[in-house]
Amino acid sequence: MGNIISSFLSSESIGSALSFVAGEAENIWGLQGNLDALQTEFDKLIQAKDDLLNEVNLAEQQPLTRRTHQVKGWLQRVQQMGTKVTKVQETRAQEIDRLCLGGFCSKDLISSYRFGRRVVELKKEVIDLKNERGDIVDIYEMVPEDPAVELPVERTVVGQESILDQVWRCITEKENNVGIIGLYGRGGVGKTTLLKQVNNHFRCREHNFDVVIWVVVSRELKLQQIQHDIGERIGLLSDKEWHSKSVKQKALDISNNLSQKKFVLLLDDIWQPIDLTEVGVPLQSLNVESKIVFTTRSLDVCGQMRADKGIEVSTLTHGQAWKLFQEEVGTSVLGSHPDIPKLAETLAKECRGLPLFRRNREQWQHAINVLRTSASKFPGMEENVFSRLKFSYDCLPRDELLSCLLYCCLFPEDFRIPKRELINYWISEGFSDGFGDGYTIVGDLVSACLLEEEDDNYLKMHDVIRDMALWIACKIRKKEENFLVRAGVGITKAPKIEEWEGVKRVSLTDNKIESLSEIPNCPHLQTLFLDRNCIMEITDGFFELMRSLRLLSNLSLIHGLGFFHFCRLGFFSCCLLELDLIHSNGPSRIKNSLTELPSGISSLVSLQHLDVSYTDIRGLPHELTALLNLRYLNLERTYHLSRFPPELICSFSKLEVLRMLESGADSTAEQGSVLSEDAEPLMKELLCLKLLNLISFSLYSSRGVRNFLKFPKLLRSTQALSISDCEIPLLNVSHLAYMEHLKDLVIDNSNLEELKTDCTGEVQKVLQCGFRSLHLASIAFCSRVKDLTWLAFAPNLKIIVIMHCDDLEEIISVEKLNQLSDIMGELNFFAKLELLDLYHAESLKSIYQGALPLPQLKEIRVTQCPKLKTLPLNSSSTKLRNIVISGGKDWWEELQWEDQATQNAFSTCFVPSR
Repeated sequence: MGNIISSFLSSESIGSALSFVAGEAENIWGLQGNLDALQTEFDKLIQAKDDLLNEVNLAEQQPLTRRTHQVKGWLQRVQQMGTKVTKVQETRAQEIDRLCLGGFCSKDLISSYRFGRRVVELKKEVIDLKNERGDIVDIYEMVPEDPAVELPVERTVVGQESILDQVWRCITEKENNVGIIGLYGRGGVGKTTLLKQVNNHFRCREHNFDVVIWVVVSRELKLQQIQHDIGERIGLLSDKEWHSKSVKQKALDISNNLSQKKFVLLLDDIWQPIDLTEVGVPLQSLNVESKIVFTTRSLDVCGQMRADKGIEVSTLTHGQAWKLFQEEVGTSVLGSHPDIPKLAETLAKECRGLPLFRRNREQWQHAINVLRTSASKFPGMEENVFSRLKFSYDCLPRDELLSCLLYCCLFPEDFRIPKRELINYWISEGFSDGFGDGYTIVGDLVSACLLEEEDDNYLKMHDVIRDMALWIACKIRKKEENFLVRAGVGITKAPKIEEWEGVKRVSLTDNKIESLSEIPNCPHLQTLFLDRNCIMEITDGFFELMRSLRLLSNLSLIHGLGFFHFCRLGFFSCCLLELDLIHSNGPSRIKNSLTELPSGISSLVSLQHLDVSYTDIRGLPHELTALLNLRYLNLERTYHLSRFPPELICSFSKLEVLRMLESGADSTAEQGSVLSEDAEPLMKELLCLKLLNLISFSLYSSRGVRNFLKFPKLLRSTQALSISDCEIPLLNVSHLAYMEHLKDLVIDNSNLEELKTDCTGEVQKVLQCGFRSLHLASIAFCSRVKDLTWLAFAPNLKIIVIMHCDDLEEIISVEKLNQLSDIMGELNFFAKLELLDLYHAESLKSIYQGALPLPQLKEIRVTQCPKLKTLPLNSSSTKLRNIVISGGKDWWEELQWEDQATQNAFSTCFVPSR
């Protein structure tokens, strides 16, 4: 028998078979070692992946770079390999348990063999994948930058299609040999819209330009602002030295950069010729390689700018106007009466394309009559533009609306007008009965397209509407209104005294006036705007002949620095910011502001609104008791105020608004002043004012806080409150929860008491009616507090600022919320939060342990919070992914995300902090 077998199998064949069996058997008896080897090789793969990711992330911090497709593919395969290895290692214990006889056999030979073979194959795949890393040479590539930034335009304006095509051909067709193109026309005909459409064409049309630059010039020519806008677009602002360079140095940088590019420079709203060489525009690059297109109201400016081609943007033809009119009014209105289409077509012809909505036949007929009567009076601009716009003004339903609109032209061109401040002015002027009525007026003017809303808090007046309003106030209604407006025009001296004669309202805001040394005779003057100048001297007799003056605002350069800036920066840094604002207006402006009020101010017996905020005044003269009609007094940030005579405030029996935030913060009160540390004398005087309904206040001691909490009227009336140096022994913030009008709260250098979860009754009361109006909370230098869970009870909170709270570990404590779950239910906190600013919170580990829905969030700022490794975000936290997250690069790289989807969602939101 053996001979038979040997005749079929040689010894060599038998050896090979035994060797194969032994090799395959190793998949079983060598299983544990192979699993360990697989994990070792996979760890090496992960190390290679991490090294590559570090290189890629570093490269992607540079502008216009992205990882190559080869890198993306390899990283994706590593991720897939991780899933495979994890799945194998998860069954490791189960497969090892199957082995028997010391690991040389298995209770399920087939299953163990297959698993062991898979381990060996997977180890080889891991090694091969790791070796592929060496084949990757280029880890990133340059991304071509979009040549133009898209600008919002509602639609193509009727009648401009042919002009747009003409401008585009002048820019792109080389045979035209046109370097500078001027678009000119009357205000309001659509020049800006046309230029925006030109800009947006570069995003969707074929061309050979490298970069398109958009700059708004406006009436007051500011070369540095033009250079800033150009520099920002071409990446020069990343140079830290840029802001300290002179105009000539910046011009050289711009010229060197643009000389290497094919560029298109779009300049909107030029009122006077610009020396482009002084800006830094290399004119030698124009004609074939680069272009300049600008808009202006004057054909003369086209010539002065040496435009190779001027293109008029004219009013609409009758056919175009009628087409636009039909689109705006709609068929339902036009078809509501058989006479309306004909009347509407006549009206469209009269207003040359301005869509004016009327409801019935009589209104259409009246509109035609009014337009025809008005238009016959004014030639040129007045005839063709203002008279049409004045129609909307004349159709305002009540006189108060007319006065309120004209009032807005007292502000500089392109100025963002704060709504509440404007309404306060209107109330003092007698145009409005209160804030409810004021907001209704704002709504009416916005609906009439005479004002524009910037956001919830600000308004803007279009420059053409403003020019019309000035025309009405200074010419058409000069007898009734008679404005003198020199706002934002850069004058260094006040107008000559003869110009003041007979005027009713004067605005000298946003200039460089340092002295008011002459005495104007203006007995009819009711309004005087002096804000954002650097007035250091006012002659004693200046106000003597202004006995009708109702509103005086403001005597400081820095007026308008927001409450948030103070909270964010603290007192010292706020001073630096103020200095920076002064510096931006030129070296000659770095001086102190007014230190004493002129004695003649007591002559203003009709005054209702006095604003001396941000000045350096040291005291208030007792003669102010003569201002018996005063309803609004703003003393905010008068840091050096130390003289405050007793019985002065209580003499203002008509006072409704008193702003004293940070008054006297940097001084010691003189003997007899009501500005004592405990503030009790001042508080008692405030209680005598029956009409007082709005206060901003600062408390500088524990005694001051205790006294404040004793007076319910003050608690009800306070809108902004700052507390500092309070150690009583702990400040219970819940005592402030029922201040129904409290919008802004700053707590500085105080011992805060944390939320007590065992006081469920108190918590429930806070939950039901506390902190309803709070919009801003700033906590600074409160070193002992561990958490700020009470912030969860402020449903309308928009801004949170936390600075130098050394022991703070978490903002919202989940543990405390869980202890209160029975009475809280589902608390949707931070639903209106727009900004979270964390500054030097060394121990902070958590904002909230978990993701929060933050639909209104716009920005998160993190500075020197080394232990904060997570943010309360997931991929669905915010409506839009255009929020800003700023912080240090190291902090950002170490940030941990809920999952990869969340990291991807917010990966483009990071902005390195300065």
